[in-house]
Amino acid sequence: MLSKVEELKLISQIVLSDDRRAFARLVDAYQPILHNFFLNLTAGDEALCDDLAQETFIKAYANIRQFRGLSKFKTWLFRIAYNEFYTYARRTKEVLTEEPIEPPDMLTRDEEGNDARMDVFTAMQYLSTDERTVISLFFINDMPMKKIAEITGMPEGTIKSHISRGKAKMAKLLDPH
Repeated sequence: MLSKVEELKLISQIVLSDDRRAFARLVDAYQPILHNFFLNLTAGDEALCDDLAQETFIKAYANIRQFRGLSKFKTWLFRIAYNEFYTYARRTKEVLTEEPIEPPDMLTRDEEGNDARMDVFTAMQYLSTDERTVISLFFINDMPMKKIAEITGMPEGTIKSHISRGKAKMAKLLDPH
């Protein structure tokens, strides 16, 4: 992970001299966490995840001169990613409601019980888009509430509610008893 000073140095190289290698360093640093973020939002759809990540980096490069440095580049990039996902969801007319499709009582596990990662992806499909987003940012990307509020534009109380409801739904789905 890059420090804020390293980020600002790379960004200034991009802005001043259109240094594509500097942008490539930013992409290399943030591609894995952005990929994981989209992987969770798309319930494991690798192709869609890659498309959304690519669009996010294209928009970030095109708008890098608008980055003011008031927050970390990661926060700014995740805001673009969040907007990109919601644009995709609206474009494809995905339902962005509080209550997604009705989940089963419990997700089935394989006989050995070692497919927990797939169970989490499957369970996340049954969360609302907002719940999936904040759970991904909070638990998987380890972001504080304040940063999630910056990225999503939601009040912190709403974020806490989404986390609480999402955790409860996932616990019910993943509970083997």
